[in-house]
Amino acid sequence: MTNKTSKVGSIADAVTLIPDGTRLAIGGFAIYQHPMAVVRALIRAGRRDLAIVGTVNGNEVDLLVGAGCVKRVETSYVGLEKYGLAPNFRRAVEEGRVEVVDYPEVLSFDRFRASQENFTFWPCDYLGGTDVLARNPDIKPFICPATGRTLHAVPPADPEVVVLHAIAADERGNVILPQRHLLPQGLDVIMARGCDTVIVTVEKIVPQSMIRRHAAQVQIPSYKTTLVVEAPWGAHPTALLGRYATDDAHFRDYVAASASPDGFAAYLDRYVHGPADHQAYLDAVGPGRLGSLTEFDTL
Repeated sequence: MTNKTSKVGSIADAVTLIPDGTRLAIGGFAIYQHPMAVVRALIRAGRRDLAIVGTVNGNEVDLLVGAGCVKRVETSYVGLEKYGLAPNFRRAVEEGRVEVVDYPEVLSFDRFRASQENFTFWPCDYLGGTDVLARNPDIKPFICPATGRTLHAVPPADPEVVVLHAIAADERGNVILPQRHLLPQGLDVIMARGCDTVIVTVEKIVPQSMIRRHAAQVQIPSYKTTLVVEAPWGAHPTALLGRYATDDAHFRDYVAASASPDGFAAYLDRYVHGPADHQAYLDAVGPGRLGSLTEFDTL
């Protein structure tokens, strides 16, 4: 930390806040805007028995599961969208190495809303007759005191740590979202509001004067942020809205490598274990590849 009000730290500092067994929520959505620099660092650090709680998950979970870091996943989906299934996740589930707890997509989102509001459960009225109830004992029926109808109490997400990636923040941890933003960014805000330990990696740490000029776009204020880390291209190979596009070629290479355990091990050697840190990872990807993905948008 640079001074008493600064929350600036390193990716290594972030990893120390996520010990083995952490109940962890990872920002982003499907294959968009995940804090991949921290995900790779967790693998390098040999983290184990993580419980991932999410809504719609993608390569961040597939990578962690493939590396043996995850014990349990609570979500509605783990996949790679247009790139196909999540091969490492699927193998691990089929082999019984990862416990999966299924929730419908909307309810997965609502679980974070429950945490945001400090609710002990979120009421749901549309699960009757589904296999979700048969396979998820954490969901409990109750009688609505107002109508007498049977509803279901869904447990809150309650992550112990949330880690996100965003465009910018100041050293105090005031995090900016683009004025034009979509579901992944909105979900990140709800995740942050429902957790006491919030790690945010950003493309750039900016002066407080910039934060004052864009105060309306500070969606995660400093008092909610535990640690902020400058990590340019920290979401690669996923996209960051307004800054860079998804690296299609990298995703295709990832899917091809993950078709077999040996191929995935080679991928880990090249892009995770081989590079000593995030900068070394970017060097491995190459500046030409990164430059081809660049997009620019106003805040």
